[in-house]
Amino acid sequence: MMMDLQTSLIILGGIFVAGVITYNKWQEHKARKTVERAFSSSHDDVLMSPDEPAAAEPAFVPPAAERSAAAPRMAEPVLDPGVERAEPSLYDPPERKPVPAPVKAYQDQAEFEPREPYLGEPAVSAAAPAAVAADDAVLVEALAQAPQSTVAQVIAGAEEQADIAPAPAFMPPPEMQARLAPKRELPVDELIDCNIPIALDNPLRGEKLLPMLQGLRHVGNKPVHFIGRTTEGHWEAIAHGSIYNALLAGAQLANRSNAINEIEYSELVMRLRDLTDALSGEPELPDMPDVIRTAQALHQFIIDHDAQLSVNVRSQGAPWSLATLLAALTRQGFDRRTEGYLVMQDGEGEVLFALSTNATPTDETTDRLTLLLDVPRVAPSRDGYGALVACAKSLSARLGGIIVDDSDQPLTDEALSDIAEQVAAFYSAMESAEIPAGSTRALRLFS
Repeated sequence: MMMDLQTSLIILGGIFVAGVITYNKWQEHKARKTVERAFSSSHDDVLMSPDEPAAAEPAFVPPAAERSAAAPRMAEPVLDPGVERAEPSLYDPPERKPVPAPVKAYQDQAEFEPREPYLGEPAVSAAAPAAVAADDAVLVEALAQAPQSTVAQVIAGAEEQADIAPAPAFMPPPEMQARLAPKRELPVDELIDCNIPIALDNPLRGEKLLPMLQGLRHVGNKPVHFIGRTTEGHWEAIAHGSIYNALLAGAQLANRSNAINEIEYSELVMRLRDLTDALSGEPELPDMPDVIRTAQALHQFIIDHDAQLSVNVRSQGAPWSLATLLAALTRQGFDRRTEGYLVMQDGEGEVLFALSTNATPTDETTDRLTLLLDVPRVAPSRDGYGALVACAKSLSARLGGIIVDDSDQPLTDEALSDIAEQVAAFYSAMESAEIPAGSTRALRLFS
């Protein structure tokens, strides 16, 4: 009797264990099939087929740089400056502390940083309007003497006259070419760098300068750059084949980590003196208190505008298979950087936004995807937030998920529209500070 009871219990236990294992396998199979169906090529998936618009679902097309001006409005997540990853919410401009704005602070304290008269642009003088008028007169006269263009000849029917030779190309006069030439962006920035002019006793060639300047590339975690003034009077990055009669050093004043401090500035001065002694030059060093005050004001600007937006797509059912999901996202255009971390790039290869699976290396499934936008590092013309929201909507539609914030509250279209206005205000604030989002200045500061 006892043996029969034990045998029955063993059999029942085995059936129960087998049932649990079978159920788990079935759940894994179901999760995998869910992702496969969501990204199936037989389905009109705007993620997998960006060239084929979907009828019932929000389409996501990896944006190109050209769509900048055409975007009717920006799509929208959350701005919460001061936190590393803010959940979507209305962006309230941060309350200003009694620290002056970086641009004003830098201008008010500019006297402590001796600079060369100009960096690549001639100084404005009283005779400037007359010179511009003279240049315009030269251009008008040159245009009047320019031959009729080939295009105009074709319109006039000149293509039917075989004896007419093609018109020679028109070139603006030399004095106008300088005005029409695009301005070069120099590695030393007058706004975010501590500029230190260096007078040279004798002109030096770029071939001699470059190896010596390599020894001073960073102070702490702040980069140091150099430009030189050529014998023609133009400022440029130090290069082979040029001769320079003056230098300008620029040490970045602040970044996301911190502002330049007394120890770092002292190190900069010491190493710069060693360098200029070897070059037979003399640096014009600004006072330390002024440099530190400007650096702190600039770092305060970084803190006030360091906004990172996040939008989540949460599963409303079974979790998704990571292996299948990552493979589908990679085919869709995401670039895998680290385990569970991907980035979406625009047409120029610049990062628009990132995606995290919120999974550890040992996880096989996930029930939440997080899309992240580093707002100061993406120009408004690239519409990174609009691309992020479009991608979130497409993912939620394909995977049967829902768009939520970091508090797991659903994000409606109305809420996203409100946030879009705050995103535009954020970009305007950066523009007014002469540090536009996505510019070289912003990329250097928010690094």
